[in-house]
This record gives sequence, structure tokens and C-alpha cells, in this order.
Amino acid sequence: MALPPQFLDELRARTPMHALVARKVRLQKSGRQWKGCCPFHGEKTPSFYVYDDGFHCFGCGAHGDAISFVMRSDGASFIEAVERLASEAGLEVPKPTPEMAAREARARDLHGVLDAAAAAFTRRLHLPEGRPALEYLRRRRLTDETIARFGLGWSGAGRGALAGDLRDLGIEPAQLVEAGLMQEREQATVDLFFNRVMFPIRDRRGRSISFGGRIMGDGQPKYINGPETALFSKRRQLYGLDLAREGVFRGARLVVVEGYMDVIALHQAGFNGAVAPLGTALTAEQLEALWAISPEPVLCFDGDAAGGRAAARAAEAALPLLAPERTLRIATLPAGQDPDELIGKAGPEAFQQRLEAAEPLARALFRLLGAGRPMLTPEERAGFRNRLTEAASLIPDKSLASEYRRALLEDFYAGSRRGAKPPKAVMARPLPGSNARAAQARALLACLLNHPWLLPEIEEPLGLLDLPEGPATQLCAALLEGLQSGWPLEPEPLHAALREHGATDALDWALTTPALPQGARPGAQPAEAADCFWHFFHWLRGRAPLLEDLAVAREDAATSWEENIRRVVLLKEALDAHGRGEIEGDQGR
Repeated sequence: MALPPQFLDELRARTPMHALVARKVRLQKSGRQWKGCCPFHGEKTPSFYVYDDGFHCFGCGAHGDAISFVMRSDGASFIEAVERLASEAGLEVPKPTPEMAAREARARDLHGVLDAAAAAFTRRLHLPEGRPALEYLRRRRLTDETIARFGLGWSGAGRGALAGDLRDLGIEPAQLVEAGLMQEREQATVDLFFNRVMFPIRDRRGRSISFGGRIMGDGQPKYINGPETALFSKRRQLYGLDLAREGVFRGARLVVVEGYMDVIALHQAGFNGAVAPLGTALTAEQLEALWAISPEPVLCFDGDAAGGRAAARAAEAALPLLAPERTLRIATLPAGQDPDELIGKAGPEAFQQRLEAAEPLARALFRLLGAGRPMLTPEERAGFRNRLTEAASLIPDKSLASEYRRALLEDFYAGSRRGAKPPKAVMARPLPGSNARAAQARALLACLLNHPWLLPEIEEPLGLLDLPEGPATQLCAALLEGLQSGWPLEPEPLHAALREHGATDALDWALTTPALPQGARPGAQPAEAADCFWHFFHWLRGRAPLLEDLAVAREDAATSWEENIRRVVLLKEALDAHGRGEIEGDQGR
């Protein structure tokens, strides 16, 4: 009985391979996979590997999916294996209908038409008329073995060639239209592909579903893909996926590049996990197909502005689909080079180095979102910070979203600190007539100077503050720089380091006031010192940023961590104080 491919794909997706095989084989973790002794031949050294969607034995060559494992291990027929797995997965096996049979027959016919077309294109490539196309492929450094492995071909230079080649097989023009190989025009049915090098497009099971073609010469468009058909959807397919699945099973990294020739060149160079989208930005459906093979594919786009934009779009498209068990990495190529050119000029080792240096998604996302954005003013920096938090909020898993927000903002604050290092000259003397805001800043900094153990805990929020110009900003920048440089976190050694750094005047300004709050004084208890810092931090931060901080803190408090809940309380107290118009610069605590 023929079953719909969609049902079988759903059945495979719902059947965890590790749990299924573990009923018969003792498995142990091996990297991202599991391994054990093959149940189909006697062996003492494990060579049987289990992946997310299949198994492979490197000893006897047995391989397949969940259905074939049940068939081989239990001696079940195909339909028996399907019914058993469907029962466990909570699926109902579709009943055969005339309509279903007709659809299956039509799909088989379309696969057959496309296979016949692929054979015709390959045959033409090796005829005298195909010599320019064959020479083009060889100029691109492709071997005959690679050309055969990818089924490359030649469409013929004129119209009507394909229909003529397939007429003797009983294939009619209407079937070629349905398969996406011809188009119906007002006057006649004409070839979609002519004067093009042909690239068969296959599904994950290796069946022909469409073609892409590259024009010979300078015409436009340079590349075209077949139209949407019953078998082919550009949004759902990836070029080279059938070969990449096998490559990843054998230990290759799954790598996403931009074009046909990049995929082919990488496979020829030994990178057998390479795939490419088909003329579209990377889609949600394609990402799901990637994650079905590997939990951490590497996106590797061309090293130009267009490649950077493509990487940014792909990273943002992935955010609503991320989960703790699946993510991406981003590899960056040299400017102006694609993988094919890099390998041709510098060899496979150069590309391997780029793969090994691939960035985690969070770090790459920060770089990509910030590319080309001016961040010279407070408004520009605030806009970028908002963009980062918006990006993190797209992740559905709350814990993962919180981690991304934290990682992105850490990079943001680190960048702000790197751009605000103080000069090593003598610090400016305070201006006379200090106002209340300057007094508040002085109390906060005195708290840190007398209790420097606080610095590692408040490094990030300290970088947020917009302090009054003069000794307050200079001392804050010096403390942040000293923290990065490993200065001592005891009062006397820290004060000595600041004086050596040229911060004597600013240090004296902060410490020689007669009205220090209790929490900022040397003898304060740790809890008093921490409360003192947060008191003045919240006041100096300002009402609008405090509201934003409170929203973030409330999200974090959903984890019920004590420090997150305490932060919500302190922020609410600070907002209440703002609402009452209190000025608490010299207030003791």
C-alpha cells in the first residue's frame, strides 16, 4: 500500500531514533550521536551509529530510518513496521483511496520525468555541442567524478531539444510542463531551460524534484530555478541536502553557503556537509530541515555587503525558532570572496580555519545588528540597545531569551566601556557649586571606593550611568578600566592604583565630603553598602530608563531568583521616590 510522503515524514519526525534503537542495542553517547555494536552482524568494537533521523553501520553498511530499523530488527513488513510505529506515535495510518493512489502515481510519474530529463542533460553535456559547458565546469576546477556525482548536464542551445530527446520515452510536453521543465505560452509550449549548464535539485532522499540552470555567456538572469510544482518548493528545499545528510552522518559539519558552485566546490574539497538555499533568503522551513540533521549548522555567506545582509536576515529569521537544543554559528569569509574562490586561492585549510572560527549566534547577532549603525550619541546608543532587546524577545523559550538578552547587553556595555577609557593625565578638579546630581554621583562612587568588592557585581549597570561631566565620569571610567585590568579590590591598594593612574584629584573629590551616607562609609556592613549603591544608582539612572529596567527585571524575576525579585523591589522604590520628587543626595542610609 502506498502511503503519503507527508505522513511518513511526520511518522519519522515523531519517532526518536535513540529510544527506538536502545530497545535492541546498548548505546553510549559519542559526540552528537550514539554508538553501539551493530545488531545486524557480529562485532565486538562498536561501529553502529544512531543519529536524529537514522542509523548507519560502518562495519556492514546497514543504514536507514526508523521504519527500516524495525523491518530489519523485527523481520516486519513495511506496513507492519509503519503500523507499529504509528501506534506508538499516536498517528492513524491513512486508508488507501483512489485519490491517494492517483496522487502517488502522478508523483512517481513526475520523478520519472525528471530522472529522464536529468539523463538527457547529462548525455548532452558529453556530446560535441556540450563541450563549451563541460569546459566551463572544468575551468571551475571540477573533476569528472564531481560532475558525475552531482549529475551536472547541458540543456542544449536551442528550444525544443528536451521534448525531442524524451519523445521516444512516451513523455508528452504536458508532463514536462507539470514537472517544471517547459512553459505554456500563447503560441506554443517552450523550454524553460536552454543554453544553460544544468544542476539537478534532489530532495533529502535523493529523488529528482527540479533543476537549476546557469546561462553560458553574459545573459541574464545568470541562474534560474524551476517553478513551484507538486514536488518542488523553493522555501522547503536545500541544494545538496541528500549528500549533506550522508556527510553529516559520517562526521562532517553542516554548512550553509549561497550557491550551487559553492556547494559543489566544498564537497569536492572534502566538506561533505555543504548545502545552499535555492535563490531565497534562508526560510523557517529550511532551518527546520537543517536542524533535523544537526543541532548547530554553520551559516557561511560571501564576504561582501550582500553576504553580510544575508547573514543578518538568516540570524533574525532563526530567532523565533531557537531552542536550547538547537542554534546556529556564523562563519565570516574574507571580503570579496565566496567559498569556491577561497578554496581555489588558499586551499581547503583556509576554509577549515574559517569554520573553526565561526561565532556563536549571540555574538554574531550583536555584530550583524550593529553593522553600519552610528553610535556616537546617547539617542543612537539607546536605539541600538532597544534593537538588541527586541531581537532577544523574539526567542520563544523564556530562559534562552533571557540568556540572549544578557549576552547581547554584555557586549553592548563592553563596547561602551572600550569607547570611554580615561586619559592618564591628572584628573580635572571639581567645579565649585556642586548640585544635587553631582552629590549623588559622589556618594555612589565613594561607596564603590570604600567597598570595591562590589565592582564585579555592578560592572554592567555602572556602565549604564550618564554621570555629570568632570571628576565623576573620569573616576567611573577609571574604575571600569581598572576592573578590566585586574586592579586589587581592597580599598587601600585600589586607591593607590588610582593615584598612580593619575586620578588623585577625582579620588579626593569623592572621599573628602563630610556628609557621606552610612552605606558609603568605610565601616558599613556589606548589605548596607549594596543598598547604598543601588539607592543612588536608581536615582541617577532617571525615570524613563528605570521603567525600562523594571520591565526587564520583572521578566527575569519570573525565574524566582531572589536577587531578581529584590531588584524589582528596589526599582519600584526608586520610581516611587521619583514620583514624590524627593532629592536624596545627602540622605544617610
